[in-house]
Amino acid sequence: MAMHYPRRVSTLKKKRAMGFRARMRTKSGRKIINARRRIGRRIGFKA
Repeated sequence: MAMHYPRRVSTLKKKRAMGFRARMRTKSGRKIINARRRIGRRIGFKA
């Protein structure tokens, strides 16, 4: 049985679609950024 390669998404395409600047471009994207900022960075946080 031959191995099959996983989908390789271009990092550039991914950044353009889902990166910070792409989020900041739209109103809903800015909402997402702010929601994530409100949560903050949970380091070593379980469950």
